[in-house]
Parts: sequence; structure tokens; C-alpha cells
Amino acid sequence: MKFTESYSDKISRLKNEIETADAIIIGAGAGLSTSAGFTYSGARFQKYFSDFIDKYGFKDMYSGGFYPFSTPEEHWAYWSRYVYINRYMDVDNGTYRQLYELVKDKDYFVITTNVDHQFQKAGFDKKRLFYTQGDYGLFQCSEPCCTETWDNEEIIISMIDKQYDMKIPSELVPVCRHCGKSMTMNLRADDKFVQDEGWYKAYERYENFIRTRRNQHILFLELGVGYNTPVIIKYPFWQMTSENPEAVYACLNYGEAFCPEQIAGQSVCIDGDISEILKNIIN
Repeated sequence: MKFTESYSDKISRLKNEIETADAIIIGAGAGLSTSAGFTYSGARFQKYFSDFIDKYGFKDMYSGGFYPFSTPEEHWAYWSRYVYINRYMDVDNGTYRQLYELVKDKDYFVITTNVDHQFQKAGFDKKRLFYTQGDYGLFQCSEPCCTETWDNEEIIISMIDKQYDMKIPSELVPVCRHCGKSMTMNLRADDKFVQDEGWYKAYERYENFIRTRRNQHILFLELGVGYNTPVIIKYPFWQMTSENPEAVYACLNYGEAFCPEQIAGQSVCIDGDISEILKNIIN
């Protein structure tokens, strides 16, 4: 659906919706973190993975993560860097913080497919977050033999400090404390993804937030959501907007800002860099 409103009109309208909404539900995808500086290719990839690029010809961080390394020591040398720079380093250029400043005094909830923990780093309330696809900061059993997950910060930093020649020491290869099989990242890639107790509690809080505010003036604020998993955020946001005449759907995305014709009158779609859009709303 194409729109004829000017950019400034859209900014003003969205700013007003943020200020007047009874509740704001933020749906965040990879485009938000990209805007915040978490790029998975180019100079940043070259800086931290030049040895792997030279050896294997990887084009980006993401594709390298699926490579079948011949040893767990090399696998975890790659993944420890991957996790460290995307989960534990302070990279955000201020985008997440700007978003927090816009909604911190509102009744908000966040659902996100991002796994980089940036919402909590920016100050968002942990109990108002639902990470649907996992967390770079968690390990799980590769089997899995249980529904537990484990924080990995300490061991990831040890892997970073002690790796040499693209390998970590064998004694740092993580194994499940219950069955002894190898650990893996708690990321949704197949049917072995562990939804632990924290995942289910967050899901219940999200469902309750939606249920108790169903007929209110809700702003569904979608940020950088693409079409890899549209059934998690995008399609439900469209449906909930269409079912509630008081709701407004806002889509901020670079190159993919649009909505169905059925909800065009309830929508604000802004094509551009999310970080710049947020700056313009604040200023």
C-alpha cells in the first residue's frame, strides 16, 4: 500500500500516537539491531573474523555460523567471537536507548525475534520483554536432554581470552552437566530449541498484556521486521489492528515499510533508517 503523506507528516503523526496511546506493543526484528550498528558483514565482520574469512571464504557472520567445522575447538572459537561481539560488547549507537526514552513512561511490552539482549542493556524492564527466538547469552543441551538453559558469559569470555590459531582449549568445550553431550546455543534453528521456564513466563506475560488491553488505543510499533518469520510479529500485528478500531499500526523499516490495504487508514508506514526516524521523533 503506497502512501501520499509527507515524511514530516508521518513523523508528526507517529509522535502523536506514541504520546496518546493507552499502550504500546513493540515488535522488533533484525532491522532494528542493524540500524543500531550490529552489522553482520562488511568492515565489522572483517575486523573480527579475518582469519576465518581467509581460510573459508565466509561472506558474512551469519552464514559462517552454519559451517560444519571439523572440531568443536574451532567451532567454539568462531562462535565465542560471534556471541561476544553481538551480546557482550557495547556496540549500540544509541538506537535502543532512543527507543527506550520514547516509551519508558508508557504502558509498553516488547516482542522480538532478536537475540542480542539489547533491550535490557538499554534499560527496558525484563518483565516486559519476550525474546521468542532465544538469546546469545544462553547455552542449552544439543540433545536436548532437558529444558534448562545456562548463562554463558563467563565461559564465552574465557574462550575469547584463551583461543589460539582459531581454536579454543579442549577443556573449554562446553558439555551438558546432565548427560555429558555437547552444548549448543539457545537459538531457534530447528525442533531442538529449548523453551525454558523463563521463555514460558515471558510468553504468558505477553499474552496477558494483549488480553487485558484488547480494546484500548494500542500502538503496534513494528521495527525492522522482515519476512523470515512474519507469523511471529508482522501478521499478528496486522490482524490485531484490523480487529480493534482504536488500534494503530506503525511500520518503520528500510525498504519494506507497508501494510495491507484493509488497515491503511489505521497505519503509519515510514521507509528509512530506524535510528534516524527515532531521532526525528524525539527532536
